[in-house]
Amino acid sequence: MDHSHHEQEATSKTEEKCASCAPKRSVDWLLWISISIVLAAFGIHILLKDVLVEIPSLLKFTESIYIFMNKMWWGLGLGVLFVGMLAGVPRSLVQSIIGKGGTFNGILRAAAGGVLLDLCSHGILLVGMQLYKRGASTGQMAAFLIASPWNSISLTVILWSLVGIKWTLSLLIFSLLIALVSGIIFDKLSAAGVLPKNPNTFDDVDLKPFKSELRSYISKIKWSPITLFRIIKTGLLESKMIFRWIFFGVVLAAAIQTFVSTAVFASVFGPTLLGLGATLVFATILEVCSEGSVPLATDFLLRAGAPGNMFAFLMTGVSTDYTEVMSIKETTLSWKIALFLPLITLPQVIVIAVVLNAIG
Repeated sequence: MDHSHHEQEATSKTEEKCASCAPKRSVDWLLWISISIVLAAFGIHILLKDVLVEIPSLLKFTESIYIFMNKMWWGLGLGVLFVGMLAGVPRSLVQSIIGKGGTFNGILRAAAGGVLLDLCSHGILLVGMQLYKRGASTGQMAAFLIASPWNSISLTVILWSLVGIKWTLSLLIFSLLIALVSGIIFDKLSAAGVLPKNPNTFDDVDLKPFKSELRSYISKIKWSPITLFRIIKTGLLESKMIFRWIFFGVVLAAAIQTFVSTAVFASVFGPTLLGLGATLVFATILEVCSEGSVPLATDFLLRAGAPGNMFAFLMTGVSTDYTEVMSIKETTLSWKIALFLPLITLPQVIVIAVVLNAIG
């Protein structure tokens, strides 16, 4: 048996032991109630859309959920698939991809990986949590999540078509800057003992070349329908706690869109400190998938003339989003790490947003 096999076997035993020690829940009410509302609203909109014309608020609510799920399903599906695949990947291979934790190179590679992985914010969240479980440092996890949601390749192209190359490149550069700075701060705080280190990380593991690790891993895989089934099953089980917050977020966002008109939002989000404050509050409350956030964010520039607010809306949705915060808390088992995400990133977002509004 090689080192990676022993490592993977030890990891599996550790995870099984932790799982057996964890308190068991009889019913996850938040998960199942949220899923039930989403499925009911989705089905009602398909079957009874014409009837709901006489009940505008219910029509708007079911329509919002219908649109959300149509935009999110592929991202969630790919997220589950990636999570299932990552769960079986040896930690040595994961480390060879994202580099060594606690280093600038490792943070840079994690941020770059987040941009290149073309998933929506919810799909990327599933993968980010799995990377942490496979040994990524706290800083790498933060950089990956902050860099990822809206500036994937496809969404960057969409944003380019809506607001032009100048603003697209500006937002991309500033978001990557925040990801790198935040990742460095997280790792520094972990090294100083202010934040807990990732218990899944092996400090004494020597990083091996990515190509050789990947070639070795692929050569051991026996592809079959059973293998695919196991990947999907593992991905679903590992994603359960994230689904809880995603579906709750969909219900909450649909309710906000139902009872608060877009016109009202557009009238108060000007390039002022008050408008920026309203944007931050709105982005914090509103749980919206990245595909939905990009078109909505362009309104801050095109209708309100506030490029800084557009940047703040896109970034605050990551920095203060309760789905992100709660998922990090449940994965790391640390409220401190979860709450430090907005504490570290939000001041950076505000400063850059004020500058963009001033020069815009």
